[in-house]
Amino acid sequence: MKCLDTTMTHQGREPSSSQPLVAAIDLGSNSFHMIVARVDQGEIRPVERFGKKVQLASGLNQHDELTPEAMERGFDCLSQFAQYLAGNYFHAVRVVGTNALRKARNSHAFVDRAQAILGHPVEIIAGREEARLIYLGVAQTQSDDNERRLVIDIGGGSTEFVIGERFEPKLMESLHMGCVVFTDRFFGTGELSPQRFQSAYYAARLELLNIEKSYSNLGWVDAVGSSGSIRAVSTILQAMGGGVRLSTETTWPH
Repeated sequence: MKCLDTTMTHQGREPSSSQPLVAAIDLGSNSFHMIVARVDQGEIRPVERFGKKVQLASGLNQHDELTPEAMERGFDCLSQFAQYLAGNYFHAVRVVGTNALRKARNSHAFVDRAQAILGHPVEIIAGREEARLIYLGVAQTQSDDNERRLVIDIGGGSTEFVIGERFEPKLMESLHMGCVVFTDRFFGTGELSPQRFQSAYYAARLELLNIEKSYSNLGWVDAVGSSGSIRAVSTILQAMGGGVRLSTETTWPH
């Protein structure tokens, strides 16, 4: 469930009324996503996906407060989600906010309005909880083996790293680097230069030093990427003759 422009994207088919529906809404730092699924004999089967590029993280000012313009972009997207929710019966709906809302000093103002629009509570989750949910979502799409895997999700405001086996995360961390915040920090003027890339590289390297030893000690057999940024990296590497494997499925909050 990925969106590359500022318009609402919609994928899926009309859900059947014979089975209960559940929905998960992800208020990400770059994009907002909603996935609707049908519970069928204990299995969660996605039937609808919606996404919109909101760029909430870009709306944080120098005081770490969301600007009115950024909040309105988010509310506009949530109003569209709310229209769909109101037209169907849902057994359960979960709404979670991630890095941008964790960082925003006025996140309570956004959350209050968002809850009023959606008619459901909004939970701002911690970075490691976000990492756990990402891992569980990716694990649902992978082969059911005992191989240890590293899952990486590059978001708008943070990047999650998880090592796990099957459906059990073993090591989880959320680092303060993401595609939106690094773009604003190092390439905000639109200038691309070797010096700016070097600065961005060393900033990311410093973040990775915090987890390098523990992750290397635990180790992994396979690495999986899960995000729009990873998809972009994969496309570039494939064009250069390499490639990475990624999961395109949406993380389900549990």
